[in-house]
Amino acid sequence: MENANILITNKNYWDNMADSWFGTTALPEYGVQFITEKDLNLFGDVKGKKLLEIGCGSGHSLKYHAENGAAELWGLDMSTSQIKNAGKLLSECGYAATLINEPMEKECQIPKNYFDFVYSIYAIGWTIDLQGSFDRIASYLKKDGSFIFSWKHPLHHCVAREDNKLVFQKSYFDESWFDLSLDGFTVKLCNRKISTYINALAKAGFVIEEMEEQTDRGTMEAADDLSDRSQKARQLPLSFVFKARKL
Repeated sequence: MENANILITNKNYWDNMADSWFGTTALPEYGVQFITEKDLNLFGDVKGKKLLEIGCGSGHSLKYHAENGAAELWGLDMSTSQIKNAGKLLSECGYAATLINEPMEKECQIPKNYFDFVYSIYAIGWTIDLQGSFDRIASYLKKDGSFIFSWKHPLHHCVAREDNKLVFQKSYFDESWFDLSLDGFTVKLCNRKISTYINALAKAGFVIEEMEEQTDRGTMEAADDLSDRSQKARQLPLSFVFKARKL
């Protein structure tokens, strides 16, 4: 019951705030103040490939792949408003995609052993069942298919910048759910350790090919009169990205 309430709470936020997040944190960006797909080239050539996005949001990452010649696009999102925005954006741009309005934890009408890529840009951390979600994602992929996902780095939640110093404000090992106030709403999140993601990937039958946690060059090379957030980003990663292959 608790997990169901978390889903309801978070869906309510995204249904109400989808327009405010339109077009944000989408490929080629993997996260705020983080290196991009243009730097990493994790997808490579997607021409003729079948791709599924978990947490497709407003559809801008799907549009990015369509512009690069992807053969087939699918998107999954728990937010009805996000799915509507994605459908409208892609239609207006002349692209077709199969969009499904369901949470990633649910068994959906998604074909098995079908996709060349499953990916998630800043959405996988919303799952209430990390292992179950990774298991489902593995089932959607062809053998040797790639799973690419980014999310907030756990250190970002644990460390604050105070008086030009980094100060731990919570334990890195604390993976309990907590309330976070956003735009007048309350959402539920948990801060999972990097090892939690690695172990869940391994149990789902993935081998990790690459993991990145690098702040973008512009922030690293900028002048010193930066915001606290940018100064923090020069000292620790705010985001991470994994690329894993299905065995």
